[in-house]
Amino acid sequence: MDIGGFCVERRYENAQRIYDQTGVENEDLKEWRELNNRWHQFGAFVPLFRSHGQFPFREMFNIAPENHPAYQSMLYYNKLRYRLMPYIYSLAGMTWFNDYTMMRALVMDFPRDKNVVNISDQYMFGPAIMACPVYEYKARSREVYFPDNEGWYDLFTGDFIEGGQTLTVNAPYDKMPLYAASGSIIPYGPEMMYSNEKQAEEITLYVYAGKDGSFTLYEDEEVNYNYEDGEFANITFVYNDADKTLEIGDRQGDFAGMLKERAFNIVYVNEGNPVALDFDTEGIVVEYNGVEQTISLSKQEK
Repeated sequence: MDIGGFCVERRYENAQRIYDQTGVENEDLKEWRELNNRWHQFGAFVPLFRSHGQFPFREMFNIAPENHPAYQSMLYYNKLRYRLMPYIYSLAGMTWFNDYTMMRALVMDFPRDKNVVNISDQYMFGPAIMACPVYEYKARSREVYFPDNEGWYDLFTGDFIEGGQTLTVNAPYDKMPLYAASGSIIPYGPEMMYSNEKQAEEITLYVYAGKDGSFTLYEDEEVNYNYEDGEFANITFVYNDADKTLEIGDRQGDFAGMLKERAFNIVYVNEGNPVALDFDTEGIVVEYNGVEQTISLSKQEK
């Protein structure tokens, strides 16, 4: 699918023409902008993130001016998508090597929870992130079911939520509800304009307590098919909830241009220590040269 839909209703086209001639944002244009805003929020958590279509033009700066909340929200999710590239690229590696599925119906990851069987408007994006799109015009809240596991964390506040319950959650204009499962390890890279603009010399790892967990960071040259011939590397992170430790494993593999050294900024989130997603947050910063090390996270607890 394309963000905004490739072909649109004529009323949206007419509303854009009126705006271009008069500068007036009528009701149809308000809806068009909110539709694109919500679609960008959703699109940031699907395998293909693409705004594609004809008139009205689909660039963010054509959908709304910079001071408009739709533009500001779309810009935020665009930046978040690129920050998530270490996570998303690793999911792509899992898809190629392990026949994984990036966008997952809840029943795929929570098969013992009968309540998820018929939920069609929430899904897992990889093993860590539950996405809950907003798809009704002017909606500022929505109902969310939290699958029955060891718990969930609101990505934007760090607040803990018990699994196995349905709640009505806030969904303001600029936010789509997003949650991390207990035991999740989510890597974020630098702010970028395009996917291979720069290497991730520092990766921020958000580690969510409540359950043992692991995640394997996959990397390759990004611009060719050399990974098919073994030119790639993996780094596996293992979180032990009882010991409150994170093990960063030995790097496995090699490829041309690979970073030999980098820093990991580890941000630990637990029920008593809610930490919102914020890329200025400094956690435990460790230097990594490809050799296994174990980090105690207990000193970040409150």
